[in-house]
Amino acid sequence: MRIIVLVKQVPDTTEVKLDPKTGNLIREGIESIINPDDRHALEAAISLKEKTGGKIIALSMGPPQAVDALSEAIGMGVDEGILLTDRAFAGADTWATSFTLGKAVEKIGGFDLILCGRQAIDGDTAQIGPQVADYLKIPQVTYVFEIEAVRKKSILVKRRMEDGYERIQCELPALLTVIGELNTPRYAMVGGLIDACREKAPIKLWNAADIGVQTCDVGLEGSLTHVIRTFAPKSQRQGEMIEGDAEAAAKSLIGKLKENSLI
Repeated sequence: MRIIVLVKQVPDTTEVKLDPKTGNLIREGIESIINPDDRHALEAAISLKEKTGGKIIALSMGPPQAVDALSEAIGMGVDEGILLTDRAFAGADTWATSFTLGKAVEKIGGFDLILCGRQAIDGDTAQIGPQVADYLKIPQVTYVFEIEAVRKKSILVKRRMEDGYERIQCELPALLTVIGELNTPRYAMVGGLIDACREKAPIKLWNAADIGVQTCDVGLEGSLTHVIRTFAPKSQRQGEMIEGDAEAAAKSLIGKLKENSLI
């Protein structure tokens, strides 16, 4: 089985802050990690390879430092990494990103399954997987939390719903977006990480010309949506100290809670 996993390197969002003047995310000095949902996709791919054999290719789009995410993926058990990196790709919305990834998948060719996380924690759109599948004109199943069986021409999965789940058999090739319930991602092997640090990891760098796209169709120029402004909502907290003995303070507090329809 030949599997492609879409991987994104994202900032550790517990540390991300907004520039109060520009409203942009402050990324300098912020640790980057593999998008958590994508780690579950990687684990699913590696588990399938262990059962059925085959090859796994991790595909990512981002700046040159995103090679670190692919190196970690190879340390986990991925066979090859491909990083789409080009200044022309910068500023892409989900449409332009999906188009770029789709063109890269076409260049790779010969795949049975594409796996990716449900969504990225820096955007939370959950649009990339479905849009890539739409571009490639292949079946897709989202919110997969269990892979029951993989056959020669189909795959049987369970898809999480608000009030239960759907059991779906899907023809291959197909694209699945997975959620955290699916598995527990393994850690990267030390040997794989050492090889990556020594530049032995099999990672290819592709630019716009390599995948046969014009710069006007990718990145900010090829995006259908544009962010006008990013800002953090202002929060104002007001407090009031209630003085007096315990009984009087309790009665006062209850009265104020009732006034504000909190009890």
